[in-house]
Amino acid sequence: MLPAPNLWHLPRDASQHGPALDHHLLLNLWIALALLTLAHLILFTGLIIKRRAAQPSHKLYLEYLPLALLTILFATLAIKAQHLWSAQRFTGAAPEAMQVEVTAMQFAWYFRYPGPDAHFGQTKLSLASAGEGNPLGLDPHDPHSADDIVTSQLVLPANREVDLTLISQDVIHGFSVPEMRLKQNAVPGQPTHIHFTPTTPGTYAILCTQLCGLGHYRMSATLLILPPDQFATWLRTHEGAIP
Repeated sequence: MLPAPNLWHLPRDASQHGPALDHHLLLNLWIALALLTLAHLILFTGLIIKRRAAQPSHKLYLEYLPLALLTILFATLAIKAQHLWSAQRFTGAAPEAMQVEVTAMQFAWYFRYPGPDAHFGQTKLSLASAGEGNPLGLDPHDPHSADDIVTSQLVLPANREVDLTLISQDVIHGFSVPEMRLKQNAVPGQPTHIHFTPTTPGTYAILCTQLCGLGHYRMSATLLILPPDQFATWLRTHEGAIP
């Protein structure tokens, strides 16, 4: 596999699916470089042959054959890219994957964990009020809402698959974590799922990649990846803080 971070200065790769995406990206770049060189060779060859008596075979070698090979090449790259996309976006997460809800709003990110009952409580936009400590609009009459954990930092365990549900309260926001090779829009009224497996503990920036208003520049959060034992401690601490 090509050394993506060192050679091409990509962000560090901290997810399980990242190496395959990086390899495909670099493969496309190397092929583009090769095609650029080949195009110039064909151009110069055509100029030289044009000065001589043209033969029917020249058209075959300089036009039809390269066109057929390019068609096969780009079809292969497109099929491979489609498989990589579908593995993360079309194929659902495993049933045992950890469930986390990501809510975007102008201009903040909030992250909700279902708590010990493993069920998310109902939310109502009319109840949402960050100033009153209820930014997501949790319904106090729903018993499943009582143990939900809401934080402004996304904390996840390493080496465990995570299924994120992206929700927006107002406009389109772009959820992006470059080191995890994640980028997905959060669209109002359209919950979207994206799953991945983080592999490297550390702190990573969560960015908004859609121009969502005047405060877009400050719409960011952090992703904290912890070893499984430390994450279990973090989760118990937050569950114990629920009144």
